[in-house]
Amino acid sequence: MCDEHTEEDNKEYFLKTGVGELSRRGFAMMSAAAMAACATPAADAKTVAEQDVVIKTPDGDCDAHFAAPTSGKHAAVLVWPDIMGLRPAFKVMGKRLAESGYAVLTINPFYRKQKGVVFDAATEKFSDAPVRARLIPLMQSLTADTNKVDAIAFTGWLDKQKQVDTKKKIGTTGYCMGGPLVFRTAAYVPNRIGAAGTFHGGGIGTKDPTSPHLLIPQMKASFLCCIADNDDKTDPESKNRLRAAFDAAKLSAEIEVYTGDQHGWCPPDSQVYEKVGAEKAWARQLALFQKALA
Repeated sequence: MCDEHTEEDNKEYFLKTGVGELSRRGFAMMSAAAMAACATPAADAKTVAEQDVVIKTPDGDCDAHFAAPTSGKHAAVLVWPDIMGLRPAFKVMGKRLAESGYAVLTINPFYRKQKGVVFDAATEKFSDAPVRARLIPLMQSLTADTNKVDAIAFTGWLDKQKQVDTKKKIGTTGYCMGGPLVFRTAAYVPNRIGAAGTFHGGGIGTKDPTSPHLLIPQMKASFLCCIADNDDKTDPESKNRLRAAFDAAKLSAEIEVYTGDQHGWCPPDSQVYEKVGAEKAWARQLALFQKALA
């Protein structure tokens, strides 16, 4: 999870790699380059339309981003962002996934507390104390109960869209704090969720009696769990708990520690974005969807 231990690990990583803590200007330039690379369409990319949408839930209106191919019906994907919330980087990722043939909804998980962008990667760093003091309470406001309300509302909204093929299962992915949200979504809407991916997911396989992995018996989805190197070092038994639970439930699951990649390595605006590892995780996500959502 994005906590003090992760921040210390990342600072140590910067020192070991000789990078040092990036200046805001240097980080903004690196982030812009990574965003541009992710936004470059593949040769076989589908033409996509994207729009900002508002979804009514029992707890209020959620602002979100929806991207889908301009023709045909497609399997839907629900994306849960990390602690920095819905922002340009995740809209770029949503569009990119849509270009591979999916109807992609990326939501603002903090809509109950704050609408719109909650973090500006061009001017802020999560390692700054005031930024963390603002974002961590937003993350802590999310519970299993709010997750259940949202999972039902968002999958229900997707099933009403003309771009969505309701004969196909829905995929869901989550980053950092989105990891537990993915697990709960797969458990709360098991008949619709057919594929689920977590990327440096926080606290998905702990010893806690409310650990999300204990919901695996309720799920029907195939899973991809991409684990950060420093998260694995913090709790090396987590991957074993996950494997044992998936095996007991007879669910397909790819679980891998991405050696050398730090917590947060996937989003292109992350301070520890690592292109090779991020592209590998992206490719594994596409492989999972192609197999489980066909």
